[in-house]
Amino acid sequence: MHGRSVVRTALATAAAAALVAGCRGETVTLDGQRHTRAEPRAGASTASAAPRAPAAAPRPHRTFTHTPRATPHRAAPPRTRVAAKPRTAPRVAPPVVAFGTSGERVRELQARLRELGHFGRNPTGYFGTVTRASVASYQRARGLAATGSVDSRTWTSLRSRTTAPTRDELYPPTTSPLAKPDSRCLTGRVLCISKGSRTLAWMINGRVVSAMDVRFGSQYTPTREGLFQVNFKSRDHVSTIYHTPMPYAMFFSGGQAVHYSADFAARGYSGASHGCVNVRDKKKIAAVFNQVKAGDKVVVYK
Repeated sequence: MHGRSVVRTALATAAAAALVAGCRGETVTLDGQRHTRAEPRAGASTASAAPRAPAAAPRPHRTFTHTPRATPHRAAPPRTRVAAKPRTAPRVAPPVVAFGTSGERVRELQARLRELGHFGRNPTGYFGTVTRASVASYQRARGLAATGSVDSRTWTSLRSRTTAPTRDELYPPTTSPLAKPDSRCLTGRVLCISKGSRTLAWMINGRVVSAMDVRFGSQYTPTREGLFQVNFKSRDHVSTIYHTPMPYAMFFSGGQAVHYSADFAARGYSGASHGCVNVRDKKKIAAVFNQVKAGDKVVVYK
């Protein structure tokens, strides 16, 4: 028994020595006793030590990239619209003479415009598109806003540059203004007939006694132009060719005469004569018929 104890003791001592040589700083227990291997001193021989395990490879360096987290899109809150204050339209003064109206003031407006050359017709008493264009023409000529509306400024300006129209100027006898009389109409007693203005003026020594609207023959039966004289008169004449009435006829060139025409009175300028000078106003031609004498001049000109 004693011999076995010695052997165990020797084996334990040898094993402890081997462990101490192979493990640094490690603590082991042999045969009930703890044994710690000490670190070898600097310069000490390690030839008898067990080979070291290879050092672990360094871990690769990780590069972290910061990726910003996407922010969820949030819809902007709806804007609250503030109701705009309604704009107040500037007050426009009522016109002195309104478009589309009729009356004495319109006649005066037209007569004054005609005096200055802005209205090419005789006053009609109706404010239509022609009158509005004439007002705009006057406004442009005077540096005013060319609106065609007769405001107080336009009316004051127009009245200051014109004279008060006479009754004959307000109520002219013809639709179109009388043309400048032919020089042959300025002496004696003359039926002065203008194709340009479609008017007839009964004149004595250059003065207009009466005026009226007339129409003429068509292109196939034109009214002859020139200087003539009244050959004969027939109050209740009827055409022997066309069998139509020719009241108050005053013949001046063959079968052509000045006379009243019921067709002209009814249809206006949409019709034409067969060469005669048709008169629309029966009362006027009747009065002139009583004054005209055979031998009085008749002048027809363009």
